[in-house]
Amino acid sequence: MAIPGLLIDQDVADETRRGNGLLAEALAAAPLPHEADDAPAIRAARENGESVFPAPVRLPEAVDRAVPGRDGDVRVRVLPPYGAARGVLLHLHGGGWTLGTADSQDPDLVNLARAAAVAVVSVDYRLAPEHPHPAGPDDCEDAARWLVENAAAEFGTDRLAIAGESAGAHLAALTLLRLGERARAFRAAQFTYGVFDLSMTPSQRAGVDKLVIPTATMRWFYEQFLPGTGLEERRDPAISPLYADLRGLPPARFVVGTEDPLLDDSLFMAARWRAAGNAAELDIVAEGAHGFASFPFVAGRRERERQAAFIGKAVTSC
Repeated sequence: MAIPGLLIDQDVADETRRGNGLLAEALAAAPLPHEADDAPAIRAARENGESVFPAPVRLPEAVDRAVPGRDGDVRVRVLPPYGAARGVLLHLHGGGWTLGTADSQDPDLVNLARAAAVAVVSVDYRLAPEHPHPAGPDDCEDAARWLVENAAAEFGTDRLAIAGESAGAHLAALTLLRLGERARAFRAAQFTYGVFDLSMTPSQRAGVDKLVIPTATMRWFYEQFLPGTGLEERRDPAISPLYADLRGLPPARFVVGTEDPLLDDSLFMAARWRAAGNAAELDIVAEGAHGFASFPFVAGRRERERQAAFIGKAVTSC
């Protein structure tokens, strides 16, 4: 039986499966975050290229800015398109609310900016465990409110979209919910292998052997971000957007791979998004592991092209 939304090209799926094997070999050479259990040390290793991931490449065209927030300035990184921006994309990076930075994806984000003809504003929100919930969501909301109020003056357009990967997709959903009526300023939301239920969906609980973020790693991320909270507390709509009132939100595109422990999060959230009366697209990528869109394989390249097309169309349509 065909699965709605499943994108399957057998040659691409076979390449992705082989790539997963290479990724598994690389990950086996280093401890996973829950095994290292030291967020600052993990960040330092990634910064210095001493992990399984290469050191970040920072591009000179990117500009760091500070925008006002409730607890002081929030740092954002702006990546411009070629020529005038037709819209502005608010980007929230992934990393389990614990890892990652706004300047760790410059090449991908500048390519997205140029392909979609948007300026990208990536938020360097505060990270756990030093800054647990609600610090990160607060920073993302503050950056979004600044953008809604200042996009036209700063970028020459008020056509906005929002996007995030993994924990960044979670923060993007929370940001829209926190904005209330102002969420209508955003024309589209791109949620890439997002996490929407922090009490754990079935696929998260069953993902003990999955790549990148197995069940134990997800539990560790939650402990950093939500210390001292129980499962029922984590179902609070202010924490897990799957349980929120989703009415009045912008058209969204959800994408996730079949081998991602966050598969159910996208399946469930896309269904609830539609049930609330919002437009939603759902793409499920055969053999895709968590993070596949950033990998140098055909499936990742195609997904980056789809994201640019979705965002570009959203900010240019009438």
